[in-house]
Amino acid sequence: MLTLFLSPDEMTVARLPADAPIPAWARAAPFFSITRTPDELSILAPAVDIPDDVLAERGWRCLQVAGPLDFALVGVLASLLGPLQRAGVSVFVLSTYDTDYLLVKEKQLARAISALRDAGHVIANKKGNA
Repeated sequence: MLTLFLSPDEMTVARLPADAPIPAWARAAPFFSITRTPDELSILAPAVDIPDDVLAERGWRCLQVAGPLDFALVGVLASLLGPLQRAGVSVFVLSTYDTDYLLVKEKQLARAISALRDAGHVIANKKGNA
């Protein structure tokens, strides 16, 4: 059983060209993630911070796994992703040093929470940003 905290914020995943500078808006919130690859600059941030003219997938909600998690733990994501897959819920996953974050579309949030609870996980509300 894991505890997950549901953020009240709507999140957005944005894509910029690989050589684009990191925009100031990408670092505006207390919770954001920036990843540069040879193919893209990917930014996860609250929807309110991402300009409308940026290529983005909007409408995500964030579930934070209570952590920190020990690197030796096995099956953390599998225990979460399995129930979501069986419920037909698409997931965007972000992992950090301390924990994992699951992002699900707002329109699938109720189904995701139900599937996770049915699998024995606890969902709690989180105040403030993700």
